[in-house]
Amino acid sequence: MKKKQLSIVKIGGEILNEENTTEIFLKKFKALPGKKILVHGGGKQASTLAGNMGIESKMVNGRRITDAANLDIAIMVYGGLLNKKLVARLQASGCPAIGVSGADGNAVLANKRPPEPIDFGFAGDIEKVNTDFINLLLEGGYTPVMCALSHDGKGQMLNTNADTIAAETAIAMSSLYDTKLYYVFDKPGVLEDVNDESSVIRDMSEANYQDLIESNQITDGMIPKLDNGYHALHHQVGQVQLGSADMLSDANNPSTRIRL
Repeated sequence: MKKKQLSIVKIGGEILNEENTTEIFLKKFKALPGKKILVHGGGKQASTLAGNMGIESKMVNGRRITDAANLDIAIMVYGGLLNKKLVARLQASGCPAIGVSGADGNAVLANKRPPEPIDFGFAGDIEKVNTDFINLLLEGGYTPVMCALSHDGKGQMLNTNADTIAAETAIAMSSLYDTKLYYVFDKPGVLEDVNDESSVIRDMSEANYQDLIESNQITDGMIPKLDNGYHALHHQVGQVQLGSADMLSDANNPSTRIRL
């Protein structure tokens, strides 16, 4: 029997920074056909709040070092401020959204990352996504809005990269659905020249990706997106696309589709 379609859409903090871009995204997300899940980050907002509170933010290879103080910031921003604002706005548009952190319904279980070779602090490496719980929400007509938080099952919240949560959720749900994974950010796609937005790489193989890393054409926060995207393709996710919110409503819009 043919599986139903499920779209998992990860939105970056740069989209959430601007009222206009957030509104455009939410309209296109709501209009996506079939069942869908929204996964959001919010690193920029977390860094801003941390700075306002005199707490230093540290990043390594596009990933956040999460000490105890920054974990509290992450819980406040990801699980509270951004998540509830997104849920409220989706509800207002007629989309029955429900906010979910990794601890809610045991949605995302993770282990604290080992301190070697880099000590990322309270960072979680995903052990399991609770497909039964997420599917219960989907079958009940709800749209889960998942934030970048997991937990260890022993009472400890963990900061987990939202790109990874999106990919692992897509992988886990692929046993039940035909899954498509979208990474939405503030560029039209992966760019061959970071200073030229018309240089979108429309079709990118894994080998091509490795060449672009070696030539330093792809760096920083784009690497976790693409690493997770290829990981998803290797684990039964049907399609992975990266680009602006326009790709959600227009199949011919310039964006990057990756392949093995």
